[in-house]
Formats: sequence, C-alpha cells, structure tokens
Amino acid sequence: MSVGIFDSGLGGLTIWDAVTRALPELTVTYYGDNAHAPYGVREMDDIHALTNRAVHDMWDKGCDLVVLACNTASAAALRRMQEAGVPEGKRVLGVFVPLIEALTERNWGDNSPPREVDVQQVALFATPATVASRAFQRELAFRAIGVDVEAQACAGVVDAIEDGDMILAEALVRSHVDALRRKMPAPQAAVLGCTHYPLVQEAFQRALGDKVKLFSQADVVAASLSDYLARRPEMARGGAARMFTTGDPETVSARATQFLRRPLTFEAA
Repeated sequence: MSVGIFDSGLGGLTIWDAVTRALPELTVTYYGDNAHAPYGVREMDDIHALTNRAVHDMWDKGCDLVVLACNTASAAALRRMQEAGVPEGKRVLGVFVPLIEALTERNWGDNSPPREVDVQQVALFATPATVASRAFQRELAFRAIGVDVEAQACAGVVDAIEDGDMILAEALVRSHVDALRRKMPAPQAAVLGCTHYPLVQEAFQRALGDKVKLFSQADVVAASLSDYLARRPEMARGGAARMFTTGDPETVSARATQFLRRPLTFEAA
C-alpha cells in the first residue's frame, strides 16, 4: 500500500516533491482533482464533497494513508471526515498541524494547556476559502495563546501559477502583501497557507522583508510525515507509485512537468 498525497490541482506537487526527496524509498501516489480545481473559491460543502469522494477513491486504489496537501481541503473537509469515521486501517491527515508545530515549537502530542509562544504577530496568506474557514486560527488556539493572526485572502495567485504566468503571480503576491501590511504593519512571521505558494516563496519574502520569518509547507510536511511513519511503519508498506488526475492526463502531465521542471506522467483517475 502506498502513501497518498491529494490536492485539488498541481499545488500539492510541492509537497510530493519534498516527500519523495526526503523519503526516496517510500512509495507515494499523487492524486489531483484537476477537473474541479481550484477549490479555493468554492463553497465549504462542495469542497467537502469533492475531497471526500477523492480520498475514498485513493483508499480504493490502495493508499492506506492520505495526506490532504490542499490547505483548502484540509480547512473544509478534514475534521468532518475524521468525525464521520474512516475505514479500518486507513488514515487521512492535513497540513495545518505540521505548520502549527513549527510555528509554536510544540509537538502535536503535547496535550498541555495552550501557552504563550515567541511569535505573537502572524500573517497568514491563503485562498479565500481557507481564510473564511478560520481553521488555522482554530487549530492554533489549541496550542498557543496571545497570537494575533491576520489573514489575507490571495485571490488569483493559484490561477496565475496553474496557468504558468509567474509574472502575474508575483505581482499579485506584492499586492496581497501590501494589503496585509495595511492591517498588520509589522508581522513577526508569515505562513504560506497554500501548497502553490512555495513556487513564489521568494516573492513573498522580498515583499515582506528579511526580518519576517517565513513558514512554507513543503519541507515542514515532509519532515512531519517522516516522523509519523517512523512511529507507524504499517502505514507505508510498499505498492506502486502512480499519479492520477480527474482532468485530462496529457494536459495535466505537461503542466506538472512545467510546474516542477521534471518529467511527470499522469493517468486518468
């Protein structure tokens, strides 16, 4: 059985790339719901339904553990799916937890009461749906107090990246950072709450300035997954590594190859 990485489109490839580099012996399946991307502008119930259907398909295809690399899916669907129950021997995880672990320097297994942490002014850049869900703030509140989170919905950035228009994407990043700074002039840290954003991470850092510590998900999630599998080796028992899409495989393969600058071949889900 392989570990599965799910995303609404191509953004999760940043997680897939980091995981496959950090754990080269791990069998990893990627699943992109490109036919319905982007999720960030959809209603919560719609996102939940699409995510639930895709994850069940991944379980049927042999993935014991599925990581929701899509922040929007994590925000809208993860808690509902876990509360509804998952099949025996299966797991579904999100990407907020590793970020919050890194931000607060607290292990998620630490169940002590919330406490003050060093970082108190945090900028969150995410899709409109993720911002609207307030899932990041809710999960952060379980571990930290006194943290002011100012969220900025970054409309248009995902579309520009998926279309390969990096000039537009970087211009939008500058615009969104300017908008955030009008609400929070001096953030201590910034969280890139979308798996597409590592591709414009340098643009975010330039716009924010070197004094702002930037938390990006790819390496953080890869390290967290490595630790998780070390404690639960039964969730990574081998199998075939495949790449699925609900979109047109030829088109998605070409875009994914451009996206990561390495040959990638998708098949129909």
